[in-house]
Amino acid sequence: MHKKVLLDNVDKIHTTKMGVGRIAKNLEISAEPVSYCISKLKKEESRVKKEGKNYYVEIDDCRITINTSSFTIITAHKICKWFLRIPFDECPPKLVFGRPVDF
Repeated sequence: MHKKVLLDNVDKIHTTKMGVGRIAKNLEISAEPVSYCISKLKKEESRVKKEGKNYYVEIDDCRITINTSSFTIITAHKICKWFLRIPFDECPPKLVFGRPVDF
């Protein structure tokens, strides 16, 4: 249901100038962030949930936050695949004060 709303309004999805830099940095991508996020949303296996005023798109190893009323991409982050029900030992190393640690 929520995914359909986003796909029906895909032409309205955008971000701010600051959002472009933030999303590219957080996802470690060189591609144009809005197009990248839309392509992730369009994947069949993407999941969308609504919490409060935001939609959360989860796909592969990222979570994209989109405002429900303005369709602004607020932020996007890489997430541990553990959140997607994949074994914890397959998650990337965690960083504490810039140093990898094992949990």
